[in-house]
Amino acid sequence: MPDIKTHIYLMPGMAANPSIFEAIHLPEDKFVIHTLEWFLPERGMSLYEYAERMCEKVEAPNPVLLGVSFGGMLVQEMAKIIQVKKVIVVSSVKSKHELPKRMIFAKYTKVHKLLPTSLVNNVELLAKYAFGETVTKRLHLYEKYLSIRDKYYIDWSIDQIVNWQQDEPLPNVVHIQGDRDAVFPLVNIKDCIVVKNGTHTMIIHRARWFNEHLPTIILE
Repeated sequence: MPDIKTHIYLMPGMAANPSIFEAIHLPEDKFVIHTLEWFLPERGMSLYEYAERMCEKVEAPNPVLLGVSFGGMLVQEMAKIIQVKKVIVVSSVKSKHELPKRMIFAKYTKVHKLLPTSLVNNVELLAKYAFGETVTKRLHLYEKYLSIRDKYYIDWSIDQIVNWQQDEPLPNVVHIQGDRDAVFPLVNIKDCIVVKNGTHTMIIHRARWFNEHLPTIILE
């Protein structure tokens, strides 16, 4: 019998691991969930080259790709390489024009290269970069979610984000954005599904919303 289930690959955000998706549950009779994980980029690797390598880990034909934050940018690059049914980006952007002004400023001034990324073992600082939140409570949770502490990877990620070249949104992309996202503010973003009171970490804190709405979003 042919596989009639929809395969969905979940890509976490910068420095995060797949545990951010642990509360995401989709009906097993309709969906098969796979998770992808960051690997350390080679020196000088472009985001597109990184996406080519990540595509090698996608085995199901014509899948749905869902990416969070920087992972949302990555899955859009992957969709330029392999045939996909749909791309869903969460807490992310669809083109360089949706980046906030401070990131565009960083691109032209290179100020992002001055960020103290050597302190990435400081979980509070890493959470500030990755989630856009000042974390004082539940640090143990963030230690669980943010497992990539490699300085080169963090530098590379920030550089790829501020220098992303995508000029126009890809077709067949569904964008889900929280109205309280501090990293990619809603004010810059067009054509998205808005999650009320959703922050940059809503994939974790608003998992119920995703469990309720993702099946329809994926299949429509």
